[in-house]
Amino acid sequence: MKVLAVVGNRPQLVKAAPLSVALREAGVEEVVVHTGQHYDRELSDVFLEELGLPEPRYRLGLRTADPAVMEPAIAEVVRREAPAVVLVYGDTNSTLAGARAAVEARVPLAHVEAGLRSGDLTMPEEHTRLEVDHVASLLFCPDERSRATLVEEGALGAIHVVGDVMADASLRFAPIARRRVRIPYEPGSYVVVTVHREANVFQPRLGRIVEGLNRLAETVVFPAHPRTRAQLRRERLELAPHVRLVEPLGYLELAALASQARVIVTDSGGLQKEAYWYGVPCVTLRPSTEWVDTVEAGANVLVDDDPDRLVEAVANAALPSERPVLYGDGHASRRIAQVLVATMPGR
Repeated sequence: MKVLAVVGNRPQLVKAAPLSVALREAGVEEVVVHTGQHYDRELSDVFLEELGLPEPRYRLGLRTADPAVMEPAIAEVVRREAPAVVLVYGDTNSTLAGARAAVEARVPLAHVEAGLRSGDLTMPEEHTRLEVDHVASLLFCPDERSRATLVEEGALGAIHVVGDVMADASLRFAPIARRRVRIPYEPGSYVVVTVHREANVFQPRLGRIVEGLNRLAETVVFPAHPRTRAQLRRERLELAPHVRLVEPLGYLELAALASQARVIVTDSGGLQKEAYWYGVPCVTLRPSTEWVDTVEAGANVLVDDDPDRLVEAVANAALPSERPVLYGDGHASRRIAQVLVATMPGR
């Protein structure tokens, strides 16, 4: 049996790693197509050295986020390889392009992280989630909430609650990260901040976020996305001395830094979950989140772009005394592989 997996950015590579291991152990041939949005040499080396995974068979090198450009290139690979199923992750433009290429080629589509919704239709990611979930044959959900969403929407694919592959990845990679990367701060003595979503890197939101960061009472480590850094410079937004703007970090560097922070402040969906698994309280710079269980558990606070709420949430950030297991137990990849072998006979 052959599975063609489409990835395009670093988070998708991380999600794909434990599933690649599980597919190999299940005797499934995996063909990985990297669209070329992001590349991380450090992470690639870990795949080879720590996990024994090969490089992606196809590196399209498109260096674009336009799904209309990606789709025909992916479709050509689908035609050439004739897989039993095309597998996509999450909600990026690579996800959308891979899904459309599979539909065009009439190859069954499997969607990992199916059923997630933020409820915010101003986000392009929300439209991608809706479109992909409603053309997929196999829908791999991280939790029962996601299953219920798909049932309510009338999704036609087979729904499987398997847990979250990012839990698998975090359990596998966090110890590797802390072993490989030494951080120049005392664990638990600093706040890590990431800001990259389009809505947050333009005024007036970015200025309000900066105001809140400048008022925090402890060291803030701010690995800045290039777009964020450019907007800070363009808008002449000054960061206080305790807010340390650093270059973007590789996955392992960020995992080592974030997993030892006192608080994580972010607008990243993935980092909200990782904070929970790391045991670090999270403050989210968005009005909504697809990971509402972390909020309900008391481990994550939504502050949007309000500087007063940001300062208060960071000052009071603490984990609840009891944390339920959320989004899986670290075995989602094995379950996905089992479903694929049982339901998608080789072509």
